Amino acid sequence: MELRYALLFLSLLAPSCAAHILEPYDFLFDTAVEAYYKGEWLTVILNMEKALRNKATVRSVKAQCRLSCANQTAFGDRPSGMDAPLPGAGSVEDLGFFQKILKRADCVNSCETDKLGTRTLHEVTEDVALEFKKRTPYNYLQVAYFKINMLDKAVAAAHTFFLANPDHMEMKQNLDYYRMMAGVQPEDFKDLEAKPHMAEFLQGKSYYSDDSFGLAANHFEVAVDEYFTADKECKAMCEGAYNYDGYNYMEYSADLFQTMTDHYMQVLNCKQHCAVELASTAGKDKPFEDFLPSHFNYLQFSYYNSEKYEQAIECTKTFLLFHPGDEVMNQNLAYYSAVLGEDKARDIAARQVVKLHIQQSILEKELLYFGYEAFGITFVDPVSEQVIPYRSLFAYLMADRETTARITEEIGNLMKEIETLVEEKKKDSSDMAMVIAPQEGGALLHDDIKVTMTANQLNGSQRVLLDGVISEDECRELHSLSNAAALKGDGYSGRPSPHSPSEMFQGVTVLKAVKLGQEGMVPLKSARLFFDLSEKVKKVVESYFRLDAPLYFSYSHLVCRSAIDEKQKDREDLSHPVHVDNCLLVSELNECIKEPPAYTHRDFSSLTAVHCVTLHVDRLKITLNRNCQSWV
Repeated sequence: MELRYALLFLSLLAPSCAAHILEPYDFLFDTAVEAYYKGEWLTVILNMEKALRNKATVRSVKAQCRLSCANQTAFGDRPSGMDAPLPGAGSVEDLGFFQKILKRADCVNSCETDKLGTRTLHEVTEDVALEFKKRTPYNYLQVAYFKINMLDKAVAAAHTFFLANPDHMEMKQNLDYYRMMAGVQPEDFKDLEAKPHMAEFLQGKSYYSDDSFGLAANHFEVAVDEYFTADKECKAMCEGAYNYDGYNYMEYSADLFQTMTDHYMQVLNCKQHCAVELASTAGKDKPFEDFLPSHFNYLQFSYYNSEKYEQAIECTKTFLLFHPGDEVMNQNLAYYSAVLGEDKARDIAARQVVKLHIQQSILEKELLYFGYEAFGITFVDPVSEQVIPYRSLFAYLMADRETTARITEEIGNLMKEIETLVEEKKKDSSDMAMVIAPQEGGALLHDDIKVTMTANQLNGSQRVLLDGVISEDECRELHSLSNAAALKGDGYSGRPSPHSPSEMFQGVTVLKAVKLGQEGMVPLKSARLFFDLSEKVKKVVESYFRLDAPLYFSYSHLVCRSAIDEKQKDREDLSHPVHVDNCLLVSELNECIKEPPAYTHRDFSSLTAVHCVTLHVDRLKITLNRNCQSWV
């Protein structure tokens, strides 16, 4: 807060220097929320709308700075003072490569600082980011607009919020009420957050359904242009800070090139996911299937019905870049070519921008596959979420046989070597597991901890149920920490019900608890207790199973799961489905296979239940119990 007030003070002294600095949108959001509870509706509207505009501006500026600097510091250019353009041939050449890295970093930093102010000025907390992702500002806006009788804007804000929150019953009732009000028009129900490429695509589909093929083609063409603009911005935004995913960076140790590889793999994953992001729209559970190719499917038929055969052929050939074996589309191409003339049709090529887009996507997948396989991890396509074996990967991706042959020739031998190394690694791991197979029954290290059930009683091996792991006071303190610090959907991309639609999931990591403790939001001793308990459980497991090697954390998560009252009627799903943490269970064979996507790096899973609640079955209400217990 001191920084922001200082900026305001400086602006009075030197308005020409600071006038262009954008106000942080989290500050504007907080101001609007404060005004909302005071009933100051105009202040709510001014600050909340400005917060939305500034957030969009921050994203746009960052994307444009990164795109502009990428063009100015392209790696294909020869570095100044260097004769050889390619890194890797020696120390001098490597310096030339890193010179480009440093120049691009300086370019991006200078560009963003000039247009946005200091780098930290627009950093926001996870809570604020989640509020904007859920479109919460529009919830406040719809009330404020309604209070000053601006119904068209109130309806638009309500509709925008409801699209992203279809289960929000109060907003559903508001929208039903608005529909019955005099003066409210159907066109008032619009999505204020609609992306241009998606809006044009949906408009094109609407005209297409009405057989208005000329208008449909116009909107689909605009949608294609907007798609590639959005795709460039989306991929540019992937080039941000490294996501350490909780607190694992505390033990993160890697050399320069390993660090660059880790970050770049994350960037490539993000860029591949842009196809999913651009195909998604609020109010639709899943992304549109085959989103970009479908544009050209609609276009080819729209142009055919408009008797524009040259454009129909171009769009048909472009669609076939994605699906070269599509029987119907090949028949369409043959028909259009016959109508236009084979010689003339032969000279019409698929769109170059799409060829380049597919080539880039293939290369990104190629690098991802190589990077993951080199570290013993199976390639999982970020777009399709399919585990793709090497031999089918490129057939799956490429229509160009020459490109397939080139990649196969260049990588084939290397992949054989990697497969051999992976098999040897699996064999070594198997042999090691036999050598250090743990024997249960060791000391529990603490007098209060009691064995409740052994592996035999739990119908398995390497299992144990312990009681009394923490005291009643510690139990209550963790419960308070969870109430104060846990975020909905933490660890699951903000999804509040990742395991069951009938339950709400909240969680907090050790790092998040420590940060909140440093900010004075929760007691630091509670965060320390969370950490100490994690360590305590680890040492107990090591001791009880008599492990020769130390255990290391994959993660530690304090979670709270609660039933959603209105979703309990006739419920039959399991609260937490039966599953295996570190292998793929094949029930028919009574085997558990250690291979991806299971967490094969995890040897033990520990669940500490902080049991401070009792369930009243008659009304399914959860109330606090006086006696807290814990078990592992």
